[in-house]
Amino acid sequence: MIKFKSLIILLLLVVSCDTGKLKTLVDLPIGLSEVSGIAIDTTNNVIWMVNDSGNKPVLFGIDGSGKIARTIKIKAKNRDWEDLTMDPDGNLYIGNFGNNSNDSKKLSILKIAADSLKKNSNTLVPEVIKFRYPDQKKYPPKKSKRHFDCEAFFFHNDSLYLFTKSRAPKSKGKTNLYTLPAEGGNYKAKFKSSFNTCDEPQCWVTSADINSKGDKMAILTENSVFVFSNLDSKDLFKTKPKRYRFSYESQKESVAFKNDSTLFIADEYLGVAGGNLYSFKIE
Repeated sequence: MIKFKSLIILLLLVVSCDTGKLKTLVDLPIGLSEVSGIAIDTTNNVIWMVNDSGNKPVLFGIDGSGKIARTIKIKAKNRDWEDLTMDPDGNLYIGNFGNNSNDSKKLSILKIAADSLKKNSNTLVPEVIKFRYPDQKKYPPKKSKRHFDCEAFFFHNDSLYLFTKSRAPKSKGKTNLYTLPAEGGNYKAKFKSSFNTCDEPQCWVTSADINSKGDKMAILTENSVFVFSNLDSKDLFKTKPKRYRFSYESQKESVAFKNDSTLFIADEYLGVAGGNLYSFKIE
């Protein structure tokens, strides 16, 4: 924990600009220009990051100076890696579930064992969690029912919680919540509930996280982050969230709790803007 506190201090010392309330911590290396998931690893003293589809199946560990400290090849195809999460035991999960066209039957989550992350291995073999959505009947469904893309998940109460990204033209803010076991296998996801972020452009859900106490949840979109407090264990959407709007426009893809009052957020580099790791204060 002492080492990780040092990492956080270093990150806070390299603030380069103020993009509204988003405080730039690190200008990410060019190798992470399409960052799609982040997870804070206090044991290994890094922030794990991945890129999305079209990139190599590589897991990157970022140190306190913002440099790539570890590079691990994962023996699995990067069909569309879209988010990262960790469980309390230190196991890492890669969401290989991007599904822009809503036509994929190869959705999965890759589980990387905690013990293997502690080693200096350059290549790791994941445990595979395959799944399908219980309410998807056609591949793809008609456009008004395309709610089966996914870019957001986290580990909570021994399960994986997935938040879909709507591709339906008239309801881009809709997200469906499903759960899955956190062990290798082939499953039908369990539908839990739905939520609508907003009805504006850039409302689709791109990442999610839950704090260590399990009582606060963050849902990220490109233009806002929605923070749910005093979570109901049976229905995570039961309480009304507080919406924090961003004044800085970019393709925000990743969110993780640093602590109960601060989020880490990362966005993709689009040639002019983005490609950074930020901190963002919440109540």
